[in-house]
Amino acid sequence: MIIGIPSEIKAGEKRVAMSPANVQSLTDRSVKVLIQADAGSAAGYPDAEYSAAGATITADRAEIFASADIILQVQSFGSNNENSDDDLAQLRSGQLIIGMMDPLASPQAAQAVADRGATAIALELVPRISRAQSMDVLSSMATLAGYKAVLMGASAAPRIFPMLMTAAGTLQPARVLIMGVGVAGLQACATAKRLGAVVEAYDVRPAAREQILSVGAKPIELDLDTGESEGAGGYAKEQGEDFLRRQRELMTEVVAQQDIIITTAAIPGAKSPILVTEDMVKAMKPGAVIVDLAAERGGNCDLTEQGKTVMAHDVTILGPENVPSELAYHASQMLGKNMQTLLELILDEEGNLNLDFNDEIVAGTVVAHQGEVPHPHMRKLLNLPELESQPEGA
Repeated sequence: MIIGIPSEIKAGEKRVAMSPANVQSLTDRSVKVLIQADAGSAAGYPDAEYSAAGATITADRAEIFASADIILQVQSFGSNNENSDDDLAQLRSGQLIIGMMDPLASPQAAQAVADRGATAIALELVPRISRAQSMDVLSSMATLAGYKAVLMGASAAPRIFPMLMTAAGTLQPARVLIMGVGVAGLQACATAKRLGAVVEAYDVRPAAREQILSVGAKPIELDLDTGESEGAGGYAKEQGEDFLRRQRELMTEVVAQQDIIITTAAIPGAKSPILVTEDMVKAMKPGAVIVDLAAERGGNCDLTEQGKTVMAHDVTILGPENVPSELAYHASQMLGKNMQTLLELILDEEGNLNLDFNDEIVAGTVVAHQGEVPHPHMRKLLNLPELESQPEGA
């Protein structure tokens, strides 16, 4: 078994699919690892550390695709549509690709991989079950994004977070509001609290209240009929426009009191809901800051511009892209551990590939296999008929 790790080619991507410690876990099992030269450099992992872990270093990207049975990527087909054509052309029948593929927004990428006869596992589709927690890439990366968002907000704000009593007077603590309390939001709450801010948080899911309290923040409760607001995997369901309009009306007064707002509300495969309108921005304090972690899906703020920092109505609005990549050293550690655990599931004791489609993790993540797109939801997105039988394993 040969596992290949090419360098990332998406603009701005600093992460690498595995850290040297993760590679060591594979070579200890007699799995050969081939990694492209300087693949980990931007994340703080030099080639020498991979060599020490037993990997073979090559400068030839084509050699990796020609030799490897399994290719590991951070941003793979679908999440890197602009630069992946050359990689796609090098795929072989029976080869396995594992990486983030943005499958719900780019289902055509899965079809393209299937047309090459290769197998693809989209890490974003790992089910949210206890057994799969150590493979959950979305939670790993969201944890880092929530942490970093608070630091971004603190850096952009013209004030400090904690209360400070000095001979020059007492400085009041910053007021921070977190909108959307999934993994990223909870980490943002905890980080802002540790920095000394007064932290409030809002989420449409009633179950989020206890989670907010658990990290020392105050839950914002609105007079809204949330109904069945939580979907599969614990994600918030997409709400109707009437609900969102009423929600925004009730949140306007809360938003106006804040110094920093961090929005994290995202719905898999859909445009992000607007939580902060331009009118709400107008009501905010001069010097306030909004950090929109949903910028890549259209943003939670009316005025967010993806990849840019804009000033509007005396409010600074950050629309960062690929936030986990800014913490590439630890992001690569976490991502590598997620991949390592997944590989332990699909490789037998001899290091041979064993895809068991009776396993819900395998069935839920494989988006291309043996010339087909076997994932039921992906088939619907591609307007393909249901498969008559379950795919055969590998």
